[in-house]
Amino acid sequence: MNILVTGSAGLIGGEVCARLVASGHAVIAMVRRTREVRGNDGELVAVTRIVSGDVTLPMMGLDPADHDIDLVIHCAASLTFDAPEEELERDNVQGTAHALAFARAAGARFLHVSTAYVCGLAQGDIREGPVPAGTRFANNYEASKARAEALVEASGLPFAIARPSITLGHSRTGQIRDFPSLCNVFRLMARGKVTVFPADPAATLDPVPIDHVAEGITRIAARMEQAQGGHFHLTAASPLPAAALAHGVARVAHFPDPQVVLPQDYEPASLSLVEQRVAGRMLATFGTYFTRNPRFADAKLRALTGLSCPATDDAWLDRLIAYGIASGYLPGA
Repeated sequence: MNILVTGSAGLIGGEVCARLVASGHAVIAMVRRTREVRGNDGELVAVTRIVSGDVTLPMMGLDPADHDIDLVIHCAASLTFDAPEEELERDNVQGTAHALAFARAAGARFLHVSTAYVCGLAQGDIREGPVPAGTRFANNYEASKARAEALVEASGLPFAIARPSITLGHSRTGQIRDFPSLCNVFRLMARGKVTVFPADPAATLDPVPIDHVAEGITRIAARMEQAQGGHFHLTAASPLPAAALAHGVARVAHFPDPQVVLPQDYEPASLSLVEQRVAGRMLATFGTYFTRNPRFADAKLRALTGLSCPATDDAWLDRLIAYGIASGYLPGA
């Protein structure tokens, strides 16, 4: 199959390209600035061709007549949660519209990579289906991804939507090529910049290994006829208590031991001015993720692909932390 992957220089896009190539597909990797494609292991991926494109341009700046494409996998997106709404509209919503227009002109199917957090502020069981009308979102990023999904659903193209949650390191090694922004919360605590962490006892996060996410997208791509019109969660089998971020810091001997408090007991005025500023920015961006408890169903993904998410337990977290220290992202002893 001839597959165009947008966002091929990104974390998920690069690893998807690596797995598609390993599966025997011809991969046209679309990049904007970086003229190389690397898998999560950092190795160059031998894609069929690299093309320069930009999702903010009509047809992504490409001519469909120049490319024989069976499937577009749309990974390109702005992942900045607190970006201005106009930036997210340009990159995530209009960018998806341009990718859809290209796929339509090329006569290709469309596999859209979204986020499980289009559930917004919804709690409890989250089904693999369209975003319900009236959903309230925690930030502009979530809202932009939901609007992009709506464009895909209304496009008339054969489509499927993949929804990863919080993509972190490999299930066996902990390795990750690029650390996502949420990891900075952990790093701030590990560096002693944030000493008090407010989290609801019932709140959960949904970190998922990069290998599960990329393999899931690769298998959906190979089964697009069966996946037609489907929404598929690439999420953990068991969510992680939000407070486990701080407890993970405390398990490392040379890291400080952050105090976990209830959100209603959090008193910024009792902290240093420096911590007030740092923690204030952190909570403005990620605070709602420490108060929510969504539970993502993935029965449709498992039925389609046969995949189950590897364990996201304390041992995996320890591997993530060990890799973060070895790579220099987290402080050494």
